[in-house]
Amino acid sequence: MDDLPTHNSPHDDVLARAVQAARRGTALIRDRTGQLGRMRAKQTNDFVTEVDEAAQDTILDVLLDGDDDIGVLAEEDDEDAGHDIHVDGTRWIVDPIDGTTNFIQQVPPYAVSIALQGEDEIVVGVVLDVPHDELFTAVAGHGAQLNGTPIQRADTDDFGDAFLATGFPYRRFEHTDQYLDVLDTILRTSRSVRRHGSASVDLARLACGRFDGFFETGLRPWDVAAGVLLVREAGGRVTDYRDTGGLTPVFERQVCATNGRIHRTLLDRLASMQDVRL
Repeated sequence: MDDLPTHNSPHDDVLARAVQAARRGTALIRDRTGQLGRMRAKQTNDFVTEVDEAAQDTILDVLLDGDDDIGVLAEEDDEDAGHDIHVDGTRWIVDPIDGTTNFIQQVPPYAVSIALQGEDEIVVGVVLDVPHDELFTAVAGHGAQLNGTPIQRADTDDFGDAFLATGFPYRRFEHTDQYLDVLDTILRTSRSVRRHGSASVDLARLACGRFDGFFETGLRPWDVAAGVLLVREAGGRVTDYRDTGGLTPVFERQVCATNGRIHRTLLDRLASMQDVRL
């Protein structure tokens, strides 16, 4: 884990900075596990601790390093700022602890998630699963890796054999019955569904073939930006529930991610929730 992964790309220097930042943040998180300090609720069932804030400061110190030309979209900043899909130049998209509730309860997984957006695309993605010490990296056009070894999505093509991950509604509940109807159909027609509480880790595990698909609505850009690139660079597909790709699933609070082979079937199962963003 001490060596920096290389994707033989023009973005490897930026990737190295992101990896260094993720490792610095991870070290702080491990040192502070069980020592949450002040904790507050941002909204229903959505918490932030002093560790989240300290980890974000540590990560941004490394990422920016005096560079004022790079923007930042980070979870512990103003949630109403900087959500435009397109950006002139580049910006970092950072979640210092994706899975804060898991971290609070000391139940894995939780991760540091860092992505670099260049204008209309995500060009670098890093997800570091803190408890499991798994480093996932991706560079646009140059593949995805786990601890420096190339990874690819699973080959499952029968939805009945599909092993899926999801996230439950936890901030707003007006669409819970609709979600449960969809989940019921998916549970009856797939192999199984898991809910781990960290979208970045779910997407990373999809990218390396452990899952065949992932779906969730209500996610924020910092939850998924790095993971979306991981899945795509590993040969999978990521869209919203209307099958729109690009940056839409990153910023529009709907993610349907698969190995590509079961994508149409999963979209069909999610059709009734096309207008639900939570």
